[in-house]
Amino acid sequence: MTTSTTQAPGGGATASARPPGRRASSVTAHGPSLWFAAPALIIFIAFALIPLIGVFALSFVNWNGIGAISWAGIANWQHVLTDELTYNALIVTAKVMFFTYIIQTPIAILLGTFTAGRQRYRAFLAVLYFVPPLLSSAAIAIAFKALLDPSFGLGAGVGIEALSQDWLGNPDLVLFVVVFVIAWQFIPFHALIYQGGVRQIPTSMYEAAQLDGANRVQQFFYITLPQLKYTIITSSTLMVIGALTYFDLIFVLTGGGPGYSTRVLALQMYLTGFKANDMGAGATLGVILVVIGLALALGLQRLGGKNQSASQLEGA
Repeated sequence: MTTSTTQAPGGGATASARPPGRRASSVTAHGPSLWFAAPALIIFIAFALIPLIGVFALSFVNWNGIGAISWAGIANWQHVLTDELTYNALIVTAKVMFFTYIIQTPIAILLGTFTAGRQRYRAFLAVLYFVPPLLSSAAIAIAFKALLDPSFGLGAGVGIEALSQDWLGNPDLVLFVVVFVIAWQFIPFHALIYQGGVRQIPTSMYEAAQLDGANRVQQFFYITLPQLKYTIITSSTLMVIGALTYFDLIFVLTGGGPGYSTRVLALQMYLTGFKANDMGAGATLGVILVVIGLALALGLQRLGGKNQSASQLEGA
């Protein structure tokens, strides 16, 4: 270590220490190195970007999954975009997305707000509510399929005629049954997200509101909901994008039937590619699914404003 002396006011000398090789100029602070993102970037390229490019390329060829591949040009796109089954799948997917969203969101917000309390019984209920997301979608579908059986299910077991309907065989009821099962499985997951968001809101805001005479309902609408803005956007993005990928639960529960009543776009893609052995058309449906998902995700994220990293507690 080298030392240097400087003349202090009043004639005294002071010694200052400087590490070897260190320049006297201030060191400019930099952000984290891009090398830290390299592992995640490699995984994303290997397991997301490259397969996506492969699916896009596959949408321009004819292939049955086993034999030779031949060039098809835009024939697959013309076939898929003019196929009535594609439009039916889009409509069913939009219905599932809409109904699951309007059911899950308010219930999840209320449950998340309720379980955000510090009481022990609320913590116990939060753990209990989180059991459904831990279960396999296929297992949930099998369980509900047995419970809804008109001859041997729950309705027949308890002797309630209203519950003994053919829930999964009636085209007018089956879609709402699917929506109910999806909501039953995923409401606890989104409630957990809202629970974390509510716990980040400073208690001083509620204390100030109480001093101003605000009751619980007013505190919820004027403090809790506005402060959950970014949490709602995050939950909504997961909910909407998740609605595009419901496959295993619907496949096991209804198989897309009766008829085409519950054949969502993801199921239509599977049936086209692996059941009809038309990988080109199936890949085309996959690309459409990705484009719709990206458009919805970007649209929802824009609702949060330009600065996505801004805290929801600004101005609190």
